[in-house]
Amino acid sequence: MIDVFEMSSEGKYTQRIEIHKLRDGDNLILGFSIGGGIDQDPGQNPFSEDKTDKGIYVTRVSKGGPAEVAGLMMGDKIMQVNGWDMTMVTHDQARKRLTKKNEDVVRLLVTRKSLEDAVRHSMTR
Repeated sequence: MIDVFEMSSEGKYTQRIEIHKLRDGDNLILGFSIGGGIDQDPGQNPFSEDKTDKGIYVTRVSKGGPAEVAGLMMGDKIMQVNGWDMTMVTHDQARKRLTKKNEDVVRLLVTRKSLEDAVRHSMTR
């Protein structure tokens, strides 16, 4: 598999991740948890480097779950969910976008510190 990195409007490298939800009865499982949002205290976000970032971050990834299988990692910042901008949403708005019952697949656009490092490293070879 070849990873495709894109440059976001914020000047960060991003990666597209597609998660196929796991059906468990009436529940659809993604296998990860989020933190952050414009209604949360960014000082409490361990992934915000300058403690002012109110973005949505992945705080936990279940081992062997759909998110881990898709390549999502703890600390990833979620920029989009199925094309919807996630940079200025509340925690609850983000949760609702991710857990829509009528969507079996979630397409994320994420950025992570290691993506930037990997691209920089590949450019210096």
